[in-house]
Amino acid sequence: MALTFDSSIKELRQNPTAVEICKKHGMDITDRRIKIVSGWSARKLAALPGTGMTEEQGKALEAELNAANL
Repeated sequence: MALTFDSSIKELRQNPTAVEICKKHGMDITDRRIKIVSGWSARKLAALPGTGMTEEQGKALEAELNAANL
């Protein structure tokens, strides 16, 4: 199964390329505080106001994850 913006944080953390893509777009999924929401999708996490991610960053992250075909 391909990793996408709708994949769980846990799934994304298992792929080093996905981790780097997420970091590039402002989502550090290796932060230990994220562990409590590891079952959430990246999309759900990005929607939280506390993440500081803009809608543009979310769209760019989604596009790059899709393009990477992980």
